[in-house]
Amino acid sequence: MTDPSHRPAGGTLPSVLVVPALLGLALLVVPLGALVGRVEWSTLWADVAAPASVDALVLSLVTGLIATAVCTVLGVPLALVIARARPRLAGVLRVLVTVPLVLPPMVGGVALLFLFGRSSPVGEALALWGISLPFTTAAVVLAQVFVALPFLVLAVEGSLRTAGVEYEHTAATLGAGRWRTLWRVTLPLAAPGLLAGVILCFARAIGEFGATALFAGNSPGQTQTMPLAIYTAFNGAGVGQGTAVALSLLLLVTSLVVLLLVRGWRQGAPR
Repeated sequence: MTDPSHRPAGGTLPSVLVVPALLGLALLVVPLGALVGRVEWSTLWADVAAPASVDALVLSLVTGLIATAVCTVLGVPLALVIARARPRLAGVLRVLVTVPLVLPPMVGGVALLFLFGRSSPVGEALALWGISLPFTTAAVVLAQVFVALPFLVLAVEGSLRTAGVEYEHTAATLGAGRWRTLWRVTLPLAAPGLLAGVILCFARAIGEFGATALFAGNSPGQTQTMPLAIYTAFNGAGVGQGTAVALSLLLLVTSLVVLLLVRGWRQGAPR
């Protein structure tokens, strides 16, 4: 009898499926190749180093790092709660966390604006303290947290569920308290998922556009991140199109690096 583990991969698939598969792959890859083909390599560094480009790049990196830190502080406890909750409650919480992933980013921006706008109860309460969030750098961070948090929560929660609770029960049997078990057993077991989640979270944060545009606006040097700078360039304002293409290439390279890092940190990932 033939060992199933030695069967050739895809050996049972009809060969005709290769054609639509290649078309689908081309649809994903060819546009990116067209983008790379439009890069002016001779002026690439000058385009990236342009003042408006640097402002957008620095703002994206700084707000992305802050948003990732906030997501980590809030997302890891949430992932722990979901992973250790009863199945029905965990299912409800998982759906709620997933909503921003399928929600159009523009809708998220409208929701944040209605929550923190000056005419809302929360906005009025913040105004009493002299705080106004919409169309500020803080709004950029909030928008990034809203869209990026699910990536971290789902990655960590999945890692925790895969690890199970046997080691935690063993640690408790040996006399370890809850906090000691959390720091010495639970979090180390979830480390691959946490690292992958943090990387995906950061990549999603710096690539955020829709929610940021509506909730934070598009003010150069204050709320204009790289995606917004690219958008305004192709609408005849802000940075030049050469700079916009250079920033697009930078975001593409960042995405590829993120995918490679996540793949490298996955447990059991093929090498």
